[in-house]
Amino acid sequence: MAQKNNDVKKIKELIAIMKENNLVEIEIKHGDDKIFLKRSDGPAPKAQIAAVPMMGAAIPPTGAAGAEVQPTASGGEVQQGSEQDGKGLVEIKSPIVGTFYATPSPDSDVYVEVGSEVTPTTVVCIIEAMKVMNEIKAEVGGTIAEVVAENGQAVEYGQVLFKVKPE
Repeated sequence: MAQKNNDVKKIKELIAIMKENNLVEIEIKHGDDKIFLKRSDGPAPKAQIAAVPMMGAAIPPTGAAGAEVQPTASGGEVQQGSEQDGKGLVEIKSPIVGTFYATPSPDSDVYVEVGSEVTPTTVVCIIEAMKVMNEIKAEVGGTIAEVVAENGQAVEYGQVLFKVKPE
């Protein structure tokens, strides 16, 4: 019981650090233990604590009015184009704050470009956050219609990276 109280205390300290530094999300790994906390853009960020040892559940993302939001396994979101835009394109958004890279290394070809066919498991880019390279998957099948982000650009949580014409 003392261990559980100690874990909750550590999680509360992390939440306070997130608030003080205006962080949207934080992930910490230590051996087999892992904790991931994510704040919403709403008025009062809340963290939910799961029963899994040292794990925090993310707050679900909220979408714009008139748009359908589908959370993904990697914590990002794929948002259907709203009825107002009339294009029906699916947006691949950044699940984290970091630096967008369209290639796995400076001398490599881009992961995808306009016209590339993608599946839900296709890696479309890398976002570097705190010296960690995070592969971002399409999470949707279709054809890349637009590459919105530029190589080496800083991106925010929820920023549109690609637009995909679904299958």
